[in-house]
Amino acid sequence: MSKRIVLSFLALTAACSSSDNNALPSFVVRASVVSTVYDGGSDDLLTGGLGAAGLGQTTPVSSTPPPPGFMDPANPTAAELRKRAIYVNYRALVDPTFNGGYATLYGPNVAVDGGITVNSGMIPGEEWMAYDDDGTGRVNVTMMVQVPDSFDPSNPCIVTGASSGSRGVYGAIATAGEWGLKHGCAVAYTDKGSGMGVDDLQNNTVNRMDGLRGDAADAGTKSNFTANLSDADRAAFNTASANRFAVKHAHSQQNPEVDWGKYTLHAIEFAYYVLNQKYGSAPADAGPNVERGRKYHAGQILTIAASVSNGGGSSLAAVEQDSQHWISGVVVGEPEVQVQSTSAIQRGGTAVAAKGKPLYDYMTLAALYQGCAAGAAIYVVPANTNMNTLTTGPGGQIANRCAGLKAKGLLTATTQQAQSDEALQKLHEAGYEADSDLLHSTHFSTYATPAVSLTYANAYARASAKDNLCDYSFGAVDSQTTGALVPVSSTAVNANGLAQIFGNGNGVPPTGPIEIINNKAPNGPHRDQVSVSASTMATDSNIDGAACLRGLWTGTVDGSGAALTGTLLAQSNALKSGVQQVLRAGRVHGIPTILVQGRSDALVPINHASRAYYGANKLAEGANSPVVYYEVTNAQHFDTFIGLITGYQTRFIPLHRYVLQALDFMYAHLKPPSGTSAPAIPPSQVVRTTPRSSTNSVVSKSQNVPDIPATPAAADQITFSSGTLNIPE
Repeated sequence: MSKRIVLSFLALTAACSSSDNNALPSFVVRASVVSTVYDGGSDDLLTGGLGAAGLGQTTPVSSTPPPPGFMDPANPTAAELRKRAIYVNYRALVDPTFNGGYATLYGPNVAVDGGITVNSGMIPGEEWMAYDDDGTGRVNVTMMVQVPDSFDPSNPCIVTGASSGSRGVYGAIATAGEWGLKHGCAVAYTDKGSGMGVDDLQNNTVNRMDGLRGDAADAGTKSNFTANLSDADRAAFNTASANRFAVKHAHSQQNPEVDWGKYTLHAIEFAYYVLNQKYGSAPADAGPNVERGRKYHAGQILTIAASVSNGGGSSLAAVEQDSQHWISGVVVGEPEVQVQSTSAIQRGGTAVAAKGKPLYDYMTLAALYQGCAAGAAIYVVPANTNMNTLTTGPGGQIANRCAGLKAKGLLTATTQQAQSDEALQKLHEAGYEADSDLLHSTHFSTYATPAVSLTYANAYARASAKDNLCDYSFGAVDSQTTGALVPVSSTAVNANGLAQIFGNGNGVPPTGPIEIINNKAPNGPHRDQVSVSASTMATDSNIDGAACLRGLWTGTVDGSGAALTGTLLAQSNALKSGVQQVLRAGRVHGIPTILVQGRSDALVPINHASRAYYGANKLAEGANSPVVYYEVTNAQHFDTFIGLITGYQTRFIPLHRYVLQALDFMYAHLKPPSGTSAPAIPPSQVVRTTPRSSTNSVVSKSQNVPDIPATPAAADQITFSSGTLNIPE
């Protein structure tokens, strides 16, 4: 059994006379600090006690492990929610199938040297959690520091794990977390202020840091997120828009992305505090609540800022802001990062169509056009038809979305096929590479793109839930098919889902029982994906809402019409101001940095992310640039989709394999074996991979995902000259 210790700092004693005592950082909420010891048997830091076999398939014939359950589904315990969160978040970030590389290329049972073991991979150690807040209780970023028993105080290291997407604090456990724990490093996690905070506005219930739900008034400043509404405002909103939810990333009104770098640095500083508490000097009879003498000062611990997606973007923001030199190196995969400006970019000697666009620009354009582009000629090819997850034919999702785009003047072609081809061309012109063409259907049908567009629209505009931005809201529905809005308590499934949302949720509706609602559906509020649009009277996945979100960026009605006025204009101006606040400069101040991204990325297009950041850094730091960039062919954003969606298996390889290798490169560079010189990090290059065939079902290093070479072939070298980033074909 794990042992929980609540650290009370109400009566600290002066254990050390030195003025260099450990001190809780000012941003840490004292009363929130909690430490738990996990024995590595009944429970652990990495797998939640499930072991390798409990997280994924450890043999070719093993079945998918079921999620850990709840003794009382309506009243889960904090321990049950933690276990479920680890299971869900781990499997959401990597391909958890044996054929896809789990248990062979990565996974709890794979040793640091790559050897495959029969061990469960459970890691004993101590887990500290606390809120990072400004004193108001409205920020309450969750931080977590995991210290494995294998941590060596004389050779300390820290790895950061800012959550990807809008996930909770366990969101990076499969990526940065696993690598760090296996290497005996403390792992400093943060949910970046966009974690699993869900406020049921109708019933006034919220999540606490441990995931348990309760009354918002009772939770007070211990709430992970309570919407900033007065009692009168909330009552009025519930009368006008009953049974809705506010979600932290969308509705905190903080635009948390502005501070993602700061929150990552805070997690590192909190890790220093934890390590000094564990290993600093103190009298022999000092209890656990006494602050020790400092053993480690800023910059004295090897620290790699690492994560993926917008967690990777957080690491880049952190190194740009790192005035105290906490960070030794940076390794990020598929980073969602936005730049103030970038260099010229060429692929195969030809300038790319677009580069360095902000996320909101390319995401809202994709949310408009992907549903129609799914009918493009490339999907009609028999070998590619299994990649289309939207319905075709007259009256189908594709035809309806294309017709809606035509009606709004956003397409000019007159047949569905020609409209789909035109929509795909719009995406190409916006900087999406042709390598990602076959992903548009799945990204739209899984609601990845539309959901991100809506979440970031609210975040950038600092909108409140009561604003119902572009006539969207969040609520529970009667079923996925009919999609009518209902009170969450109307079904046990929905009520239980809300109670369990810390364990199951990803922070971006649709998540758990919470769906995106089209408030303006003619037959009343309905689930967005199956709703009828008021302007078209067709089930076209709410083209009215998507066009409105696009218009907030273009400043025009529906993204192409008359100029916005009134409330929409004010929201548009606020949103654009919010976007400007999150753009990064590309300066890493000489800190060695590795970027890894898949060329086929259709969520965070490579021309606007890694290529753009690399080009920005080269302009900013020139010949002194310490940044290395690996562009991986046949890799896309969602490794977990490879094992889930038909057609991915024979087209895409796990990018995670190369994020791990980049971490190995960085660690060896920063900490060479005693008596040896630091090995150079292999230079920037295109990494050539080969997807599995239908007859070769198991991904392997030799056939599919070869090592990144120390000296790339001339045809694979990424270069920068005369202000231009040159990417080989």
